[in-house]
Amino acid sequence: MGRGRGRAEAVPEATGAEGRSHRQGPLAVRVDSGTAELKPDRDRPRAWQLLLDGAPQSLVDLDDPTHLGFEYQRRIGHLIDLAAPPGRPITVLHLGGGALTLPRYVAATRPRSRQQVAEIDTALTELVRTELPLERGWQIKVRGADARAVLERAPEGGADLVVADVFSGARVPAHCATVEFAALAARALAPGGRLVVNVTDGSSLAFARAQTATLLAVFPEVCLVADPAVLRGRRFGNLILVAGTAPLPLEELGRKVASDAALGRVEHGRALADFTAGAAAVTDDSAVPSPAPPPGVFH
Repeated sequence: MGRGRGRAEAVPEATGAEGRSHRQGPLAVRVDSGTAELKPDRDRPRAWQLLLDGAPQSLVDLDDPTHLGFEYQRRIGHLIDLAAPPGRPITVLHLGGGALTLPRYVAATRPRSRQQVAEIDTALTELVRTELPLERGWQIKVRGADARAVLERAPEGGADLVVADVFSGARVPAHCATVEFAALAARALAPGGRLVVNVTDGSSLAFARAQTATLLAVFPEVCLVADPAVLRGRRFGNLILVAGTAPLPLEELGRKVASDAALGRVEHGRALADFTAGAAAVTDDSAVPSPAPPPGVFH
């Protein structure tokens, strides 16, 4: 999960010392938006999990930036893979940065890609740049500003992919979950480009249903990817929404989701319309944040 709120100021281009972190043990640091913890992964010698106020945000393997340890990030990774022919550079706008796991994945799988990241927590970005540095030569620029503010200034038609992984704490902020926000993303996309949105919800799935209706109000093509248990409201979890003006790669995406160790289902068309259950699109005047995770969900 990325971060959406905090103080706004520019951050220089995020480059580092060839990904060579020398940290051996866990670290906890106070950043703008809470307490950031870096915990070593038990299975990978140079992999680190980032938590913010106890909520898992990112997993980075400095030896293998193509490793996506969280299931929701693997699903976004599938969409990065399907954004263009293999290896071709793309232009990506990431709204929410965290430990920059997805920008690392793009840089490693699509060399020479141009990427901009909106991460408002500048202290978090500085921590990540110091402890989990990026490889030299990766074209990743991080801006310390609100995600929607960056989206408002994005060049028209400039992005092949807009990835909205914006969280304030463990909740999607209201101003990044509206028709107006989706319209800004549509404006930023190049012809054939796609918007990918990570949301969290559970139980009645009221927020996820409303977000689906919101994207359907702006884009002609929308699909959703999630664990069947999450879709049935049996557990709190991530849902990935994909939107575009051109037909989506549903068959290829379905194959990739089916090949993952975590169960997943792709909903589209009538099934997706049924999922919305009559929910209304959300505007700036009616927006609310996503629901807070239930107690103990991260333990």
